[in-house]
Formats: sequence, structure tokens, C-alpha cells
Amino acid sequence: MKNSIKVQRAIHDMTQAYLAKLIGVSRQSINAIEKNKYVPSTVLSLKIARLFKKPVEDIFFLEDED
Repeated sequence: MKNSIKVQRAIHDMTQAYLAKLIGVSRQSINAIEKNKYVPSTVLSLKIARLFKKPVEDIFFLEDED
């Protein structure tokens, strides 16, 4: 599953550390999600989408092999 978290962070001038603090995870978790090394839980995905005021589908999207 790919995501646009890095793009959304840039739009909102937000660091990985600040995003992590806002949603209650580590900066390393944000880094792993952005690099597609970790698929976040549904709850975490919803928190991220809500924070950026976007539908989940605008932040996370499936690839053909998913």
C-alpha cells in the first residue's frame, strides 16, 4: 500500500517528528509508513487522514499487487 504522507507533510510544512507527536506514534513509525515498510492500522490511518482533513483514500492507496 502506497501513501502520500510525505507530500501532505510538505504541504502543511510539518516534520515527521511533529506529525508523530500529533497522532501519538514515534518518528520512526512515520518514517516506516512513508517508506512503505509498515502498513498502519485502520485507526492510525484514520487519525492521519483526519489530521490532514482528507479522505483516507487520498492518503493511502492500494497497488495492483496488494
